Amino acid sequence: MPPPEEAPGAEFLAVRAARKTYGAVHALRGVDFAVRRGEIVGLVGHNGAGKSTLMNILAGTVQRSGGGFRIGAVEVGAWSPHQAQAHGLRCVFQELSLCANLSLAENTRILHRSLRGPGWRARAGALIGRVIEEIFPGLRLDPATRVADLPIGLRQMVEIARAFAVTDAPLGCVILDEPTSALGHEATGQLLSHLRRAAARGIGCILITHRLDEILAVCDRAVVMVDGAIVAERAVSGLTRGELVGLMGSIEAAREPAAGAAAGFPGAAMIDHPGRDGGDLAVRASAGEIVGFAGLDGHGQRERLRALLAAPRAAGPGGKALRMAYVAGDRAAEGAFSLWSIADNLTLCSLRALTRCGLIAPAAERDLARVWVGRLRVKAPSIDTPILDLSGGNQQKVLFARALASDAAIILLDDPMRGVDVGTKQEVYRMIRDEARQGRCFLWYTTEIEELGNCDRLYVFREGRAVSELAGAAITPARVLEASFGGRHG
Repeated sequence: MPPPEEAPGAEFLAVRAARKTYGAVHALRGVDFAVRRGEIVGLVGHNGAGKSTLMNILAGTVQRSGGGFRIGAVEVGAWSPHQAQAHGLRCVFQELSLCANLSLAENTRILHRSLRGPGWRARAGALIGRVIEEIFPGLRLDPATRVADLPIGLRQMVEIARAFAVTDAPLGCVILDEPTSALGHEATGQLLSHLRRAAARGIGCILITHRLDEILAVCDRAVVMVDGAIVAERAVSGLTRGELVGLMGSIEAAREPAAGAAAGFPGAAMIDHPGRDGGDLAVRASAGEIVGFAGLDGHGQRERLRALLAAPRAAGPGGKALRMAYVAGDRAAEGAFSLWSIADNLTLCSLRALTRCGLIAPAAERDLARVWVGRLRVKAPSIDTPILDLSGGNQQKVLFARALASDAAIILLDDPMRGVDVGTKQEVYRMIRDEARQGRCFLWYTTEIEELGNCDRLYVFREGRAVSELAGAAITPARVLEASFGGRHG
C-alpha cells in the first residue's frame, strides 16, 4: 500500500520573489506563489505570461535565477526533477514527456524507479492500467503498446495517469499544464472529477488551462499571470467567467454570425468527399463556408481531415487544383520543425509565392513573417527565435499563421486552438470569419463545443463515420451530444 497522503490544509510548497531571466528577457519577475495540500489552484494568463516557466521551476526542469523555494518547512536551493519526484511533486507537461519508442509500462518505470527487479514490467503495466481505469473509467489500454502508436489524446491520458500513480513515495502535488488540450468532452469531465477526489485525499493540484470553465468548475483559487508577474489572485467561489477574463486583461467578443451566412455564401463547391459506406455522410463544403467536425474525440474526425488532404481536389481559377493548408493539433509530432526559426516555420507554405527567378527572396520572406507574427501577436524576441523557445500557445500561433499566410483556398484545422489563450482565440475566430468572407473554405475539427458556434454547418462523427449534419440554429451542445452518443440524426 502507498503511504497515506497528509491531511488537507498544510502548505506543500511556496516560492518567494522567484525570478527567471534569459539574457535580456525576464520570464519571471519576482513571483510569490504557494499551494496547500488538498487545494486546487488554477493558473491562468495569456501565452508567454510565464505560467509554464514557473511550473518548470517547481518541477526542477528549469533553475530559477533568484528567489526562495520551500517544500513544507524545508528551504531548498538547487532543485532537480529527481528531488521533486522524491518529495511527491509531479508534473504533466504541455509538451508531453513520454518516450515515444517505449511502451506504457516502460514509460511508467522511468518515473517510478522502485519498479525494478524480476517482473518489474508486469508490475508497471498493472500499475498504469489501474490508474488509467481509475481516472478514465472504461478506458483499457495494453501496457505493452508503444506510445508512438497512440493518438495524442490517449498519450495525454497516459501521461496524466503516470503522474497520479503512487509507488514508494507519497504524492503531495500534481502540476497539470494544459492537461485537457487534446481530450474530448467526456475524458475532460472524468479528469476534473478525479482532481476533486485527489484533493479530498490531501493532494494539491496546480491546473494551467485556457479553458476557463474548467477553472471555475474545479479550482479553489485562481491566480492570474501577466508578463512574468502575478497580477491577481481570487477565490473561485462566486467568480464569474467574465470577471476572470477581465482580470486577465481581455474582453471576450460577443458571438458574431457565422461567416458563410453573413456573406451570402455558399459559393462555388470546393469539397465533395464521399463517405466510405451508406452510413457515412459525404462531406461537402463551398467557398466562404466554415464547416465543423464534431463528436467525441477519436471517432474519425482527424482521419477524415487527412483523407480530405490526400483526395483529388476541385479545380479553381485557370483549371488548377485548389491548394490546401493543414494546421496540426499535435504540433510537436506533426506541425513544428523544432530546430527551425519562427520565420522558417511560418513561411514554409508560402515559398512558391516568395520565389524570384528560382530563388527564395529573403527580404520578402522576412516581411511576410513579420506581418503574421504581428497579426497573431506571437510573443518572441524576434522572428529568428527558434520555435522551441516559444510557449506552446505561441508555437500554435505560428502554425496557424503559416496556413493563413499561404495561398491555400481550403484550410483544414485539426483542433488548432490547443494551448492558446482566450484573448488570442477571439482574434483567431475573427480572422477565420474574415477569411471566409473573402471566399476561403475552412474545415474545422475542435474538441471545444463552444467553438462550434463559429461554424455554418457541422458533421457529427461517431465510430469513424459522419452520422449527422447540423446547420444554423440547430448547432447546439445538446444536439451535438445527442448525435455523438447515438440519438436521432439532425
